[in-house]
Amino acid sequence: MRTYLDHNATTPLRAEARAAMIAAMGVIGNPSSVHAEGRAAKAIIEKARLQVADAVGASGADVVFTSGATEAAALALSGRGLKAASIEHDAVNAWIDPVLALKDGVVQIDDPANSAVQLANSETGIVQTLPSGLAVSDITQGFGKVPFAFSWSGVQMVFLSAHKFGGPAGVGALVFPAGTDVVAQIKGGGQEMGRRSGTENVIAIAGMGAAVTAAQADLAAGKWERVAELRNILEKAIEADEKNTIFVGKDANRLPNTSCFATPGWKGETQVMAMDLAGFAVSAGSACSSGKVKVSRVLRAIGLDDDAAASALRVSLGVETTEDEVMRFVQAWTKKRARLRAA
Repeated sequence: MRTYLDHNATTPLRAEARAAMIAAMGVIGNPSSVHAEGRAAKAIIEKARLQVADAVGASGADVVFTSGATEAAALALSGRGLKAASIEHDAVNAWIDPVLALKDGVVQIDDPANSAVQLANSETGIVQTLPSGLAVSDITQGFGKVPFAFSWSGVQMVFLSAHKFGGPAGVGALVFPAGTDVVAQIKGGGQEMGRRSGTENVIAIAGMGAAVTAAQADLAAGKWERVAELRNILEKAIEADEKNTIFVGKDANRLPNTSCFATPGWKGETQVMAMDLAGFAVSAGSACSSGKVKVSRVLRAIGLDDDAAASALRVSLGVETTEDEVMRFVQAWTKKRARLRAA
């Protein structure tokens, strides 16, 4: 029996998203066409646009659909010369020199209007306090898990990706105040208000719209509070077995589902393989860096030495994760650890 504990990498497709996508498959029109079939396709996109805007508290703002957070980051950041910290996702640091300082994993923001800061880190789960007037925030990992609203946060521009909250992979969105100028990275037919040309992926957008609404409903219902309890159970059980394990960001504000822990002397990649053979899907860091033999720059940036950073494992839970699954993981992990100690 397989147990999926890598929700920060990608989440299972929600039933609501699946249903919306299946319904959209029956619509044959091009959303740029003016006939009835085209208008039907366009209506699906506009419904999803409103769903995204409502979910992130951005009524009246512009929502541009993209192929994911990476493309949305390029659209948001290109040519702006903003500042960021080294813990940002590669999609952000590809456009920015990481110059902002860190203290215990928290970004020290001295100039919000010229800075880009993530809402939450995918590897450590550490949540940032976003200052009013912040230029750009990558809310991809935090959306739906912690409270956020475009309106009360004061952030000027945010982006997110559907597959992080139960939507399909390959679709994301950039949200910003209506009328704001952004430099189009993909030019052509002028779709998405001229900000992102190319025929829209109606099916994926429909799935994103349904998923974003369902994700906000889960947060409002308090489902992530139970997930945080499971995360704490997992960490206490691991700590009871292995006193040398370091729990990254344990005293910081973290995502409720994320546990990143390092056991010096036991490589993270080795742990991932051992847990995979035992039936558990976990990771040694960001999915976008998997398969690359290098120490996590995020963990090094927040103060871990090379040995500890190379020995980190990330377990990320979902709203459907059960206590039985958590405890079976702990049992499998501690069994493998005991064998290593005895070797």
